[in-house]
Amino acid sequence: MMSLLDALASSPDAASLKHLAAITELHPSTAHRILAAMTQARFVEREDAGTYRLGIRLLELGAIVKSRINLREVALPFMQELHEKIGEAINLGARRDDEIVYLERTSSGRALVRVVYLVGERAPLHLTSLGKLFLAADGPQKVREYAKRTGLPGKTPHSLTTLTALEKELDKVRRHGIAFDDEEAELGLKCVAAPIHDDEGNVVAAISVSAPADRHDPNWVAQLKQTADAVSHALGYIAGKK
Repeated sequence: MMSLLDALASSPDAASLKHLAAITELHPSTAHRILAAMTQARFVEREDAGTYRLGIRLLELGAIVKSRINLREVALPFMQELHEKIGEAINLGARRDDEIVYLERTSSGRALVRVVYLVGERAPLHLTSLGKLFLAADGPQKVREYAKRTGLPGKTPHSLTTLTALEKELDKVRRHGIAFDDEEAELGLKCVAAPIHDDEGNVVAAISVSAPADRHDPNWVAQLKQTADAVSHALGYIAGKK
Protein backbone atom coordinates (compact mmCIF):
# COMPACT_ATOMS: atom_id res chain seq x y z
CA MET A 1 0.00 0.00 0.00
CA MET A 2 2.77 2.45 0.90
CA SER A 3 4.56 1.71 -2.37
CA LEU A 4 1.40 2.53 -4.29
CA LEU A 5 0.87 5.75 -2.34
CA ASP A 6 4.46 6.80 -3.08
CA ALA A 7 3.98 5.98 -6.76
CA LEU A 8 0.78 8.01 -6.95
CA ALA A 9 2.43 10.91 -5.12
CA SER A 10 5.28 10.98 -7.64
CA SER A 11 2.90 11.02 -10.60
CA PRO A 12 1.71 14.52 -11.62
CA ASP A 13 -1.35 13.05 -13.37
CA ALA A 14 -3.68 10.14 -12.80
CA ALA A 15 -1.79 6.85 -13.27
CA SER A 16 -2.88 3.62 -14.88
CA LEU A 17 -2.87 0.24 -13.15
CA LYS A 18 -0.17 -0.97 -15.54
CA HIS A 19 2.05 2.00 -14.73
CA LEU A 20 1.57 1.63 -10.98
CA ALA A 21 2.22 -2.10 -11.05
CA ALA A 22 5.43 -1.56 -13.00
CA ILE A 23 6.75 1.13 -10.65
CA THR A 24 5.95 -0.82 -7.49
CA GLU A 25 6.95 -4.19 -8.97
CA LEU A 26 3.62 -5.61 -7.84
CA HIS A 27 1.66 -8.13 -9.87
CA PRO A 28 -1.20 -6.25 -11.61
CA SER A 29 -3.82 -8.34 -9.82
CA THR A 30 -2.22 -7.59 -6.45
CA ALA A 31 -1.97 -3.88 -7.24
CA HIS A 32 -5.60 -3.87 -8.40
CA ARG A 33 -6.79 -5.53 -5.18
CA ILE A 34 -4.91 -3.08 -2.96
CA LEU A 35 -6.07 -0.09 -5.01
CA ALA A 36 -9.67 -1.25 -4.70
CA ALA A 37 -9.39 -1.34 -0.91
CA MET A 38 -7.71 2.06 -0.88
CA THR A 39 -10.43 3.47 -3.13
CA GLN A 40 -13.12 2.23 -0.79
CA ALA A 41 -11.33 3.95 2.12
CA ARG A 42 -11.00 7.16 0.02
CA PHE A 43 -7.19 7.09 0.12
CA VAL A 44 -7.31 6.73 -3.67
CA GLU A 45 -9.79 7.93 -6.28
CA ARG A 46 -10.50 5.86 -9.41
CA GLU A 47 -11.36 7.75 -12.56
CA ASP A 48 -13.57 6.59 -15.43
CA ALA A 49 -10.59 5.83 -17.64
CA GLY A 50 -9.36 3.25 -15.15
CA THR A 51 -6.66 5.50 -13.79
CA TYR A 52 -5.95 6.39 -10.18
CA ARG A 53 -4.97 9.46 -8.18
CA LEU A 54 -4.54 10.28 -4.49
CA GLY A 55 -7.83 10.62 -2.62
CA ILE A 56 -9.43 13.27 -0.47
CA ARG A 57 -9.01 11.23 2.73
CA LEU A 58 -5.27 11.91 2.66
CA LEU A 59 -5.99 15.64 2.60
CA GLU A 60 -8.31 15.26 5.58
CA LEU A 61 -5.70 13.30 7.53
CA GLY A 62 -3.01 15.78 6.57
CA ALA A 63 -5.09 18.62 7.97
CA ILE A 64 -5.50 16.73 11.25
CA VAL A 65 -1.75 16.08 11.50
CA LYS A 66 -0.97 19.71 10.71
CA SER A 67 -3.37 20.98 13.38
CA ARG A 68 -1.73 18.78 16.01
CA ILE A 69 1.86 19.76 15.28
CA ASN A 70 3.38 21.62 18.20
CA LEU A 71 5.98 24.00 16.76
CA ARG A 72 7.84 24.30 20.03
CA GLU A 73 8.14 20.52 20.46
CA VAL A 74 9.38 20.13 16.89
CA ALA A 75 11.94 22.92 17.13
CA LEU A 76 13.33 22.33 20.62
CA PRO A 77 15.62 19.35 19.85
CA PHE A 78 17.18 21.26 16.94
CA MET A 79 17.60 24.34 19.14
CA GLN A 80 19.31 22.32 21.85
CA GLU A 81 21.66 20.77 19.31
CA LEU A 82 22.64 24.21 18.00
CA HIS A 83 23.05 25.50 21.55
CA GLU A 84 25.48 22.68 22.33
CA LYS A 85 27.54 23.56 19.25
CA ILE A 86 27.91 27.31 19.82
CA GLY A 87 27.19 27.74 23.54
CA GLU A 88 24.95 30.78 23.19
CA ALA A 89 21.25 31.43 23.75
CA ILE A 90 18.92 30.12 21.02
CA ASN A 91 15.49 31.73 20.69
CA LEU A 92 12.28 30.59 18.98
CA GLY A 93 9.69 33.21 18.11
CA ALA A 94 6.45 33.53 16.17
CA ARG A 95 4.44 36.51 15.02
CA ARG A 96 1.32 37.70 16.80
CA ASP A 97 -0.07 40.76 15.03
CA ASP A 98 2.61 43.48 15.18
CA GLU A 99 4.81 41.70 17.70
CA ILE A 100 7.11 38.73 18.12
CA VAL A 101 6.19 36.28 20.87
CA TYR A 102 9.06 34.28 22.33
CA LEU A 103 8.01 30.62 22.43
CA GLU A 104 11.21 29.01 23.69
CA ARG A 105 14.76 29.90 24.69
CA THR A 106 17.86 27.95 25.65
CA SER A 107 20.00 29.82 28.17
CA SER A 108 23.64 30.44 27.33
CA GLY A 109 24.58 29.96 30.96
CA ARG A 110 27.24 32.64 30.69
CA ALA A 111 25.42 35.76 29.55
CA LEU A 112 27.01 39.00 30.72
CA VAL A 113 24.21 41.07 29.20
CA ARG A 114 20.66 40.95 30.51
CA VAL A 115 18.33 39.52 27.87
CA VAL A 116 15.29 41.77 27.58
CA TYR A 117 12.81 39.28 26.18
CA LEU A 118 12.08 35.94 27.86
CA VAL A 119 9.69 33.10 26.99
CA GLY A 120 6.13 34.36 26.69
CA GLU A 121 7.13 37.98 26.32
CA ARG A 122 6.60 40.13 23.25
CA ALA A 123 8.60 42.66 21.25
CA PRO A 124 7.87 44.96 18.30
CA LEU A 125 8.75 43.26 15.02
CA HIS A 126 11.21 45.90 13.82
CA LEU A 127 13.34 45.73 16.99
CA THR A 128 14.29 42.07 16.67
CA SER A 129 16.05 39.89 14.14
CA LEU A 130 13.15 37.43 14.46
CA GLY A 131 10.56 40.09 13.70
CA LYS A 132 12.42 41.50 10.72
CA LEU A 133 12.05 38.15 8.95
CA PHE A 134 8.26 38.45 9.15
CA LEU A 135 8.29 42.05 7.97
CA ALA A 136 10.53 41.11 5.05
CA ALA A 137 8.06 38.39 4.06
CA ASP A 138 5.19 40.92 4.19
CA GLY A 139 6.39 43.07 1.30
CA PRO A 140 6.79 46.87 1.02
CA GLN A 141 3.14 47.93 1.24
CA LYS A 142 2.44 45.98 4.43
CA VAL A 143 5.68 47.27 5.91
CA ARG A 144 4.52 50.85 5.32
CA GLU A 145 1.21 50.00 6.99
CA TYR A 146 3.07 48.48 9.94
CA ALA A 147 5.23 51.60 10.29
CA LYS A 148 2.15 53.83 10.26
CA ARG A 149 0.32 51.70 12.85
CA THR A 150 3.21 51.39 15.30
CA GLY A 151 5.18 54.58 14.78
CA LEU A 152 8.38 52.49 14.90
CA PRO A 153 9.29 53.10 18.57
CA GLY A 154 12.94 52.65 19.52
CA LYS A 155 14.77 51.07 22.45
CA THR A 156 18.37 52.12 21.83
CA PRO A 157 20.23 54.64 19.65
CA HIS A 158 20.67 51.81 17.13
CA SER A 159 16.94 51.05 16.75
CA LEU A 160 15.43 51.50 13.28
CA THR A 161 12.85 54.23 13.89
CA THR A 162 12.28 55.54 10.37
CA LEU A 163 10.57 53.85 7.45
CA THR A 164 13.53 54.56 5.17
CA ALA A 165 16.00 52.84 7.51
CA LEU A 166 13.66 49.89 8.04
CA GLU A 167 13.02 49.38 4.33
CA LYS A 168 16.76 49.44 3.62
CA GLU A 169 17.33 46.82 6.29
CA LEU A 170 14.49 44.60 5.09
CA ASP A 171 15.83 44.70 1.55
CA LYS A 172 19.03 43.09 2.88
CA VAL A 173 16.98 40.49 4.74
CA ARG A 174 15.13 39.52 1.55
CA ARG A 175 18.39 39.23 -0.40
CA HIS A 176 20.23 37.14 2.15
CA GLY A 177 17.43 35.22 3.90
CA ILE A 178 18.88 36.15 7.29
CA ALA A 179 18.20 39.02 9.71
CA PHE A 180 20.31 40.82 12.30
CA ASP A 181 19.67 42.85 15.43
CA ASP A 182 22.72 45.06 15.95
CA GLU A 183 22.13 46.29 19.52
CA GLU A 184 18.72 47.57 18.43
CA ALA A 185 16.71 46.04 21.27
CA GLU A 186 19.39 46.19 23.96
CA LEU A 187 22.79 47.84 24.06
CA GLY A 188 25.58 45.29 24.04
CA LEU A 189 23.42 42.48 22.64
CA LYS A 190 23.49 41.22 19.05
CA CYS A 191 21.21 38.65 17.42
CA VAL A 192 20.99 36.84 14.11
CA ALA A 193 17.86 34.97 12.93
CA ALA A 194 16.77 32.57 10.20
CA PRO A 195 13.18 31.78 9.11
CA ILE A 196 11.17 28.60 9.64
CA HIS A 197 8.69 27.68 6.88
CA ASP A 198 5.63 25.46 7.06
CA ASP A 199 4.54 22.92 4.46
CA GLU A 200 3.04 25.70 2.32
CA GLY A 201 6.22 27.77 2.32
CA ASN A 202 4.97 30.43 4.72
CA VAL A 203 7.25 31.90 7.39
CA VAL A 204 5.59 30.65 10.59
CA ALA A 205 8.43 31.13 13.08
CA ALA A 206 12.11 31.95 13.31
CA ILE A 207 15.16 30.91 15.29
CA SER A 208 17.82 33.32 16.49
CA VAL A 209 21.14 33.29 18.29
CA SER A 210 21.64 36.09 20.82
CA ALA A 211 24.91 36.94 22.52
CA PRO A 212 26.91 39.88 23.88
CA ALA A 213 28.29 41.96 21.04
CA ASP A 214 31.89 41.02 21.80
CA ARG A 215 31.08 37.32 21.42
CA HIS A 216 29.05 37.60 18.24
CA ASP A 217 30.47 35.32 15.54
CA PRO A 218 29.60 35.73 11.81
CA ASN A 219 30.23 32.00 11.36
CA TRP A 220 26.99 31.27 13.22
CA VAL A 221 24.97 32.17 10.14
CA ALA A 222 25.55 28.90 8.28
CA GLN A 223 24.79 26.79 11.36
CA LEU A 224 21.70 28.82 12.14
CA LYS A 225 20.36 28.49 8.60
CA GLN A 226 20.98 24.74 8.70
CA THR A 227 19.03 24.46 11.96
CA ALA A 228 16.11 26.55 10.70
CA ASP A 229 16.00 24.49 7.49
CA ALA A 230 15.93 21.27 9.52
CA VAL A 231 12.94 22.50 11.55
CA SER A 232 11.20 23.59 8.33
CA HIS A 233 11.79 20.14 6.83
CA ALA A 234 10.32 18.54 9.96
CA LEU A 235 7.21 20.68 9.43
CA GLY A 236 6.86 19.41 5.86
CA TYR A 237 8.51 22.25 3.96
CA ILE A 238 10.10 21.45 0.61
CA ALA A 239 12.70 23.99 -0.50
CA GLY A 240 11.67 25.90 -3.60
CA LYS A 241 7.97 25.13 -3.14
CA LYS A 242 7.16 28.78 -2.57
